[in-house]
Amino acid sequence: MRILIPSALHSYTGRPWVEASGANVGEVLADLDHQFPGIRFRMVDEQGNIRRHIRLFYRQAQVFDLTTPVSDDGELLIVQALSGG
Repeated sequence: MRILIPSALHSYTGRPWVEASGANVGEVLADLDHQFPGIRFRMVDEQGNIRRHIRLFYRQAQVFDLTTPVSDDGELLIVQALSGG
């Protein structure tokens, strides 16, 4: 599946679009971490929850659970919220 990486995480991937596979969102993020070590921790916390400032979208719907099933022909969009003052 194609995955859009936010610009703040391009230091891991070196590009905005990457490929990864898995039966669900959690497996896709694990595959990403296998290819680009450390990237998953920037999106998922120690309890296995999606971090507050990260939004994941699959088929134009926000993903709230890492067990959400996905297909290899889809796209996962990773969006990172901006913060500051």
